[in-house]
Amino acid sequence: MRISASLMAAAMLALSACADNEPVANDVNLTMNDTALSNTELVGNDVAVPVAPINFTGADGAALGSVTVEDSAAGLIVRMAGTGMPAGTHGLHLHMVGKCEGTKFESAGAHWNPDNKQHGRENPEGPHKGDLPNATVGADGLLTESLTLAGVTLAELQDNDGSALVVHAQPDDYKTDPSGNSGDRIACAVIAPAG
Repeated sequence: MRISASLMAAAMLALSACADNEPVANDVNLTMNDTALSNTELVGNDVAVPVAPINFTGADGAALGSVTVEDSAAGLIVRMAGTGMPAGTHGLHLHMVGKCEGTKFESAGAHWNPDNKQHGRENPEGPHKGDLPNATVGADGLLTESLTLAGVTLAELQDNDGSALVVHAQPDDYKTDPSGNSGDRIACAVIAPAG
């Protein structure tokens, strides 16, 4: 009986020390390596881990700036730093395939639409999950916008064939299926498959 009582008392002492966050014999103190967070952004209790910037390519193959994408507690964060694009308002969509080939980027496929909806944020049967707000390019040809896409994760976009972020020549009207009358694809950035 005396051994059982001693073991019980030791267990209770250890539990109370843990509850008070005091060290216990044989307790291992885990610390996070600060350098692991040097290029990340903290969002709530989650760490947003950025993916290396991807490049926008023009229809003529020219480099037109970059895009970064990263997961966060609020959703996927997309930051665009486009250059040399025509001034004005442009449709912006996520497309199903991570290819930006040819002058019209048809290799990127249709809009990313895993829920089989119709196009457009104003369409009662929509929107596609890849329908994004229009983007504005300044008179200087710069596209500097940040979007947070609630309910979207990088893993979804980095499936077996990846996906693409596409800028269109015209604004999206947010209702016409299948592409909002947004015109030609003028810039494309590949979100490659994971791994």
